[in-house]
Amino acid sequence: MPASTTMTIRISPDVKDKLGRLAQGTRRSRAFLASEAVEAYVDRELEIIDGIQRGLADVAAGRMVPHDEAMAELQAVIDATRGGKA
Repeated sequence: MPASTTMTIRISPDVKDKLGRLAQGTRRSRAFLASEAVEAYVDRELEIIDGIQRGLADVAAGRMVPHDEAMAELQAVIDATRGGKA
């Protein structure tokens, strides 16, 4: 089992009640479910931050497509899709 640490958080009574209902329904502990939720949130947010940082690095290095060119490419795809359905 991986090492773990204890952390105290404040949540509203409503969220605590909902977590309790979820724990009952899934036969998991509130602590387990809270840990899973925090882990999923942190992973998702870090992916977003990493993507933003990659984008900023691309801009700084000049690796970008001008807006007009990107919009023209998108419009070409839209036009091709519409043409294929007609």
